[in-house]
Amino acid sequence: MNDLPRIGIGIDVHRLQAGRPCVLAGVPFDAAVGPVGHSDGDAVLHAACDAVLGAAGLDDLGSLFSDKNPANAGRASAEFCIEAMRRLGERGLRVLSMDAVLETEAPKLAPHRQAMRAKLAELFAVPVDRVNIKGKTGEKVDAIGRGEAMRATVVALLGPV
Repeated sequence: MNDLPRIGIGIDVHRLQAGRPCVLAGVPFDAAVGPVGHSDGDAVLHAACDAVLGAAGLDDLGSLFSDKNPANAGRASAEFCIEAMRRLGERGLRVLSMDAVLETEAPKLAPHRQAMRAKLAELFAVPVDRVNIKGKTGEKVDAIGRGEAMRATVVALLGPV
């Protein structure tokens, strides 16, 4: 493995439904709506895992944790991050930085943004000052703007251990 940096991108979209639990970037939200998913539906962690796995040249999240496998039903997405990091370590790689955008009308991220950054930093073993997360609305356009869905996009930069 060479010492050149590697970059990966992950994107995840989930429908929103009233009454569903809402966990984003591993942080529970008290929200009227939550993401629908086979696991806990944490779009931020799903996109983060795909960004890290892609940068490492590994299979994507859906290949590793199929939604056809009943063992993944309701599973905490933080467990996916732990496995992604284990695989990264096997390849002699580490996360250098991570940048995330979550597009959603609700819930609002501002009150939880620092906790989300801290949780991402913890799960991906990177200093919190190398992790960022931004919230964007859909400006009332498409499923995101109508409050029907959310989309997370994460870019991860990796380097050798």
